[in-house]
Amino acid sequence: REMNSVTIIGTLTGDPEMRNGESKVCAMRLVEMNGRKDSPFYIDVAAFGRQAETCGKYLKKGRHVAVSGRLRFREWETEEGGKRSQHSIVADKVDFLPGGKRGEGEKGGESGGE
Repeated sequence: REMNSVTIIGTLTGDPEMRNGESKVCAMRLVEMNGRKDSPFYIDVAAFGRQAETCGKYLKKGRHVAVSGRLRFREWETEEGGKRSQHSIVADKVDFLPGGKRGEGEKGGESGGE
Protein backbone atom coordinates (compact mmCIF):
# COMPACT_ATOMS: atom_id res chain seq x y z
CA ARG A 1 0.00 0.00 0.00
CA GLU A 2 1.32 3.39 -1.00
CA MET A 3 1.86 6.18 1.54
CA ASN A 4 -0.11 9.24 0.50
CA SER A 5 -0.50 11.86 3.20
CA VAL A 6 0.03 15.59 3.35
CA THR A 7 -0.23 18.31 5.99
CA ILE A 8 -0.39 21.98 5.08
CA ILE A 9 -0.95 25.21 6.99
CA GLY A 10 -2.51 28.03 5.02
CA THR A 11 -5.08 30.79 4.80
CA LEU A 12 -8.51 30.45 3.23
CA THR A 13 -8.73 32.49 0.03
CA GLY A 14 -12.54 32.66 0.19
CA ASP A 15 -15.48 31.47 2.25
CA PRO A 16 -15.90 27.67 2.16
CA GLU A 17 -18.55 26.40 -0.25
CA MET A 18 -20.99 23.74 0.91
CA ARG A 19 -22.16 21.22 -1.67
CA ASN A 20 -24.98 18.85 -0.89
CA GLY A 21 -25.30 15.54 -2.63
CA GLU A 22 -25.32 12.02 -1.23
CA SER A 23 -22.98 13.31 1.47
CA LYS A 24 -22.13 16.81 2.58
CA VAL A 25 -18.97 18.28 1.03
CA CYS A 26 -17.18 21.50 1.97
CA ALA A 27 -14.87 22.86 -0.73
CA MET A 28 -12.11 25.28 0.33
CA ARG A 29 -9.07 26.86 -1.28
CA LEU A 30 -5.91 27.59 0.73
CA VAL A 31 -2.89 29.72 0.00
CA GLU A 32 0.46 28.90 1.58
CA MET A 33 3.18 31.49 1.16
CA ASN A 34 6.28 29.26 1.57
CA GLY A 35 7.81 32.10 3.59
CA ARG A 36 7.85 34.34 0.49
CA LYS A 37 5.17 36.77 -0.62
CA ASP A 38 6.19 36.43 -4.27
CA SER A 39 5.64 32.66 -4.56
CA PRO A 40 2.24 31.63 -3.17
CA PHE A 41 1.09 28.02 -3.42
CA TYR A 42 -2.66 27.42 -3.85
CA ILE A 43 -4.43 24.13 -3.19
CA ASP A 44 -8.06 23.02 -3.10
CA VAL A 45 -9.35 21.05 -0.11
CA ALA A 46 -12.48 18.93 0.28
CA ALA A 47 -13.92 17.93 3.67
CA PHE A 48 -16.80 15.47 4.01
CA GLY A 49 -19.63 14.62 6.43
CA ARG A 50 -19.74 16.16 9.88
CA GLN A 51 -16.34 17.77 9.37
CA ALA A 52 -17.68 19.49 6.24
CA GLU A 53 -20.62 20.88 8.23
CA THR A 54 -18.30 22.26 10.92
CA CYS A 55 -15.96 23.86 8.38
CA GLY A 56 -18.87 25.38 6.46
CA LYS A 57 -20.37 26.81 9.65
CA TYR A 58 -17.28 28.27 11.34
CA LEU A 59 -14.65 29.03 8.68
CA LYS A 60 -14.48 32.27 6.70
CA LYS A 61 -12.14 33.87 4.18
CA GLY A 62 -8.81 34.83 5.76
CA ARG A 63 -8.90 32.18 8.49
CA HIS A 64 -5.73 30.16 9.17
CA VAL A 65 -6.12 26.37 9.14
CA ALA A 66 -3.98 23.25 9.25
CA VAL A 67 -5.19 20.46 6.97
CA SER A 68 -4.08 16.84 7.09
CA GLY A 69 -5.27 14.37 4.51
CA ARG A 70 -4.46 12.55 1.32
CA LEU A 71 -3.31 14.08 -1.92
CA ARG A 72 -5.60 13.54 -4.91
CA PHE A 73 -4.72 14.07 -8.57
CA ARG A 74 -7.23 14.22 -11.39
CA GLU A 75 -7.08 14.92 -15.12
CA TRP A 76 -9.81 15.88 -17.57
CA GLU A 77 -10.31 17.26 -21.05
CA THR A 78 -12.14 20.54 -21.73
CA GLU A 79 -14.90 20.85 -24.33
CA GLU A 80 -12.32 22.54 -26.59
CA GLY A 81 -10.02 19.50 -26.32
CA GLY A 82 -7.51 21.03 -23.91
CA LYS A 83 -6.05 18.89 -21.15
CA ARG A 84 -6.36 20.02 -17.53
CA SER A 85 -5.10 18.58 -14.26
CA GLN A 86 -5.45 19.40 -10.58
CA HIS A 87 -3.92 18.37 -7.28
CA SER A 88 -6.15 18.69 -4.21
CA ILE A 89 -6.39 17.41 -0.66
CA VAL A 90 -9.13 15.19 0.73
CA ALA A 91 -9.13 16.28 4.38
CA ASP A 92 -8.94 13.76 7.20
CA LYS A 93 -8.58 16.56 9.76
CA VAL A 94 -8.96 20.35 9.68
CA ASP A 95 -7.60 22.32 12.64
CA PHE A 96 -8.78 25.90 13.11
CA LEU A 97 -5.71 27.96 14.00
CA PRO A 98 -5.52 31.25 15.88
CA GLY A 99 -5.03 34.36 13.77
CA GLY A 100 -6.61 35.45 10.58
CA LYS A 101 -10.19 36.62 10.33
CA ARG A 102 -12.92 35.04 12.43
CA GLY A 103 -16.56 34.76 11.48
CA GLU A 104 -19.36 36.19 13.57
CA GLY A 105 -20.16 33.90 16.49
CA GLU A 106 -17.18 31.67 15.74
CA LYS A 107 -15.86 29.57 18.58
CA GLY A 108 -12.54 28.54 17.04
CA GLY A 109 -11.20 25.17 18.12
CA GLU A 110 -10.81 22.29 15.74
CA SER A 111 -12.76 19.95 13.58
CA GLY A 112 -11.69 16.31 13.84
CA GLY A 113 -11.80 13.74 11.08
CA GLU A 114 -14.57 11.23 10.52
